[in-house]
Amino acid sequence: MIVPTLQSRHPSPRGTQRDTAVNVENILMQKGKDVATIRPEVSIKRAADWLRAKNIGALVVTREDAVLGIISERDIVRAFSQYGEPVASMPVKDIMTHGLITVTPGDDLNRVMRLMTRHRVRHLPVLRNGKLAGIISIGDVVKRRLDDLELETNVLRDVYIASH
Repeated sequence: MIVPTLQSRHPSPRGTQRDTAVNVENILMQKGKDVATIRPEVSIKRAADWLRAKNIGALVVTREDAVLGIISERDIVRAFSQYGEPVASMPVKDIMTHGLITVTPGDDLNRVMRLMTRHRVRHLPVLRNGKLAGIISIGDVVKRRLDDLELETNVLRDVYIASH
């Protein structure tokens, strides 16, 4: 059983410190730091094939060590709707998301959730000192929040049982 690292500065209703914020590093340690990447000149068809083969929703577009953007299933569907069948032979760079929103390993989960919601994205590359260090998805965030809520529920239930 993994016990979550707890780190919030918000006091609980009774005034005691309660730690609930988990950072990106905690999630990467649990899920792994592997990131599927693709070069910008690769065809969208190959990108789609790779997404399917790896059962993932996004690829980080890189050249050498530089992160250039991200291409997601959503980007491919939108491009197919806009350009039709010729999109399959187009290069990834033509439809990838530029102006990438990223997070760092030290960012807390609340910040990640706010960024994903505000920018309507499901995947955020993680950069450490400007270098790709992982990727976090909305599924990772939801899983971690559910784990935290389950832990809180169990603790509250145990406290209630112990006091009665």
